[in-house]
Amino acid sequence: MKTTTTKKQTLRKNLQMLFLPVLFMLASCEKGSEKTEAYKVNENSSTIEWKGSAPDHFHVGSFKVTGELKAGDDGDVKSGDFTIPISSIENFDLQDPVKKQLLDHLKSPDFFNMAIHPNARFQFKKSEPYTGNDEEAISGANYLLTGNFTMLGQTHPISFPAKITVNKENLLVEANFKIDRTKWGMLMDSDPNKPLYILPDVNIKLKLISTKSL
Repeated sequence: MKTTTTKKQTLRKNLQMLFLPVLFMLASCEKGSEKTEAYKVNENSSTIEWKGSAPDHFHVGSFKVTGELKAGDDGDVKSGDFTIPISSIENFDLQDPVKKQLLDHLKSPDFFNMAIHPNARFQFKKSEPYTGNDEEAISGANYLLTGNFTMLGQTHPISFPAKITVNKENLLVEANFKIDRTKWGMLMDSDPNKPLYILPDVNIKLKLISTKSL
């Protein structure tokens, strides 16, 4: 009786040893079955528009952007990052010489401190389906993007609803959201009791047009 039990245990053990590699192989195939594509951001057609406001006026402009994203066939962004060169800052609502004065001031240590921090950066961490109804979100937003935004040498997480569209060889990311500049240490004119007060929140309009990498 004891011999029969031992034989059964040995047989069971041998079967486990036989099927375990197969199970591991199947699990590995399932995990790697999700295909992702790399998309390079088109510098000439992608922009990040900004709007900075005071209680009685505002200014608008843009930055250029570079980078690469990786996404699934359905547009789900898996990873990626993009860089914003501060030197590319533009203003749309003023004329020279006032425009130049504003841009020089924004590049100075009072704001972006471009000499020490020439770039800002956003690194994607995760995306998830978005079904919210944020009034400030772009129409048709279908994903909530989360990542780390670095500016002035400080990094903080941000999340925002985005509309992601995949069209043949292109990936389009559009979003409207706000960031609180003071969170990154940009404190110039942030005292509401002073004559010049600039609101902490900066409106951002993101448009990334990316093309599938070869």
